[in-house]
Amino acid sequence: MKETFNVKIIDITGKKGYNEYLHKCLAPMPFRKYKCRQEYLEKAVPRRLRKKLLIVDGAVVGTIEYGPVESCGYPISGEHVIVMNCVWVLRKAKMHGFGRLLVEHMVKSERNADGFATIAWENHWSPWFRKDQIERLGFRSVDSIDVVHKTKRKGHIFKVHLMWMPTAERAKAPNWNKQELLQGETFCMAHPLYRPQKWKGKILGAKQKGLAGLN
Repeated sequence: MKETFNVKIIDITGKKGYNEYLHKCLAPMPFRKYKCRQEYLEKAVPRRLRKKLLIVDGAVVGTIEYGPVESCGYPISGEHVIVMNCVWVLRKAKMHGFGRLLVEHMVKSERNADGFATIAWENHWSPWFRKDQIERLGFRSVDSIDVVHKTKRKGHIFKVHLMWMPTAERAKAPNWNKQELLQGETFCMAHPLYRPQKWKGKILGAKQKGLAGLN
């Protein structure tokens, strides 16, 4: 017998009462505002960043964050491109297609976009944003770089992919700034590529041929 759920997706961007979810994701971390996230939101929200929650039977079990390239947290560029910062469904709510539901909602909400971009990885120790997961949501890899993390599992090489899902015939694949990617991310403390505020310089080292100068 097929299960039925009461499912809602709500936009919490700029709405009162959702600060905890706007300033952090669903990671089991104490809620606190931190400088880099606050600065990011102040710049990104006016540029149409969107943060949405998936609520199933009254409980928050998923989230998606996305916006135009000028609002995104990754060094991705392109024309008429929407970048997905994050999509996450809690483990207890998996196997019901909720991740695809969130992505389909994003696509329907951004009808004027030519395509959607994000990042993913292979051989990374985090279960979050794996390439095979993102491929199942409709994306494909258009470029990649081999890197190591300078503070975690030193020497462990993993691959970061630029992922792309075109939705218009005229769509042109996005570009990314690999040198800036090596700086890591600061828009989310739970992000696997997060660079601590006290860390100086690049948090990632490039291992791809021809990029030695980016380390």
